[in-house]
Amino acid sequence: MAHPILIAPSILAADFARLADEVAAVERAGADLLHIDVMDGHFVPNLTIGPPIVAALRKVTKLPLDVHLMMTNADAFIAEFAEAGADYLTVHVEACPHLHRTVQSIKERGVKAGVTLNPATSLSTIEEILPDVDMVLIMSVNPGFGGQQFIASCLRKISSARAMIDRTGNHALLEVDGGVKIDNVAQVLAAGADVLVAGSAIFSSRDYAATILAMRAASQPSSTTQQRVSAHR
Repeated sequence: MAHPILIAPSILAADFARLADEVAAVERAGADLLHIDVMDGHFVPNLTIGPPIVAALRKVTKLPLDVHLMMTNADAFIAEFAEAGADYLTVHVEACPHLHRTVQSIKERGVKAGVTLNPATSLSTIEEILPDVDMVLIMSVNPGFGGQQFIASCLRKISSARAMIDRTGNHALLEVDGGVKIDNVAQVLAAGADVLVAGSAIFSSRDYAATILAMRAASQPSSTTQQRVSAHR
């Protein structure tokens, strides 16, 4: 039986000195995807990792690699991240002026394509590309750093995104990233999310498995949510 929701631990909050061990631990704990934040120091005010780390992670885990490109020039690196083993490549609408071309470039390489919106970016910016994507990622914090507080007004946006996706008949997953904790998981899921990205909520806890289990238990999802998730497992 498929899990009713997908949990994607964000390695941004992991101990990078023990990264392989941390990844193995969340895999054992029941994670569904591994969320990898790629930051370029330009589009967002932080620097993280590049394709070599993704390639290294590909060798040590069977989890799908959910690679989030927070980059001004994501197009220049799509081929490298695809070759490194990304299963999902998600780009920001704010940074991709030729979004359809970018999405097609991702899909041509056999990788699932996602689009991401910052908290202040209107959902109207993805209306035209929505039928072509595999995932929509709603940022519920301003990207760049882990450990931020969930922006409560994003719940309305998540709900609206769910309705937009459903209207298209697309089976795209709706992912939420930023400040997701056990105490707000129920609200996020009720708004329509399928995938929860959680960094510090998991990696700062003493028991990764217990934290992931608590997130799963936070809400009883509808059968339609289970069908969407099952299609991506």
